[in-house]
Amino acid sequence: MTIPQDPVLCIDLHCHSTASDGALSPTELLVRAAENKVTHLALTDHDTISGLAEAQVAADANGVVLISGIELSCLWRSRTIHIVGLDFDINNSEFLAALKQQNRNRWARAAMITDRLSKLAIPDLLERATTEAGGDVPGRPHFARVMVESGVVKNAAQAFKRHLGAGKVGDVKAYWPELTEVVQWINSAGGVAVLAHPRKYQLTATKLRELTADFRRAGGQSIEVSTSGQSSGDLGFLTELCMREKLLASQGSDFHFPGAPWCELGRIMKMPDGLEPVWHHFKQVPGAHAPD
Repeated sequence: MTIPQDPVLCIDLHCHSTASDGALSPTELLVRAAENKVTHLALTDHDTISGLAEAQVAADANGVVLISGIELSCLWRSRTIHIVGLDFDINNSEFLAALKQQNRNRWARAAMITDRLSKLAIPDLLERATTEAGGDVPGRPHFARVMVESGVVKNAAQAFKRHLGAGKVGDVKAYWPELTEVVQWINSAGGVAVLAHPRKYQLTATKLRELTADFRRAGGQSIEVSTSGQSSGDLGFLTELCMREKLLASQGSDFHFPGAPWCELGRIMKMPDGLEPVWHHFKQVPGAHAPD
């Protein structure tokens, strides 16, 4: 089911390009979004806005409204959590300085992942993973691809199950800033901080309620209620969380690559009525005026 609350609008506020761990370039991503009738798209690459300039040109060419976006990694009680930033000033100096530090953090993390995987004896692991990342800092999916190419594992899923997934030797968290700091970065740039895909952290209901409350107290404003791979039960629980903490409701496919029908641009369960959509608080409200 497509996601818009409005019959004309199709709003997808979470997706990735080759600027981080997506398979499509920003231009290819916007072409696909337009083909899928997406009217408003936020490109939310991991810890970088390097794809936004190219995406803006492609958005203009394809009749899609591009919203500034990013997905930032942080720590909450020693767990890695992702916060999506939306509709921020891409030229804010404080925010850009924070992103430079985050980029240094990612390179330090990549070096540590390489060191931890040294027992696998994969030649030039970091260099090859960097190549897989298009010359930028590699993440775990890029290391997984090198493992597959080297014959260490059969596929990426096996790479994560044995070496890179949560709790495995290649799962490095130590370099992320705390949740409160990341939320402040987004707020200082005039953006909206969104708790990304809450059900993907494998937290108990109690822990997820605690995370959401801490996020709101830190200045977080929104939560992804509708995202890919959710059940109707997930949707109902996240709707309850959203209302309980008086947060704005966001939605997004978390699209990374073509060929996964459960995770396609503009294709998500419709957000329940009665929630306040996050886009009603954007600087340019899609197709409507902000409420009085």
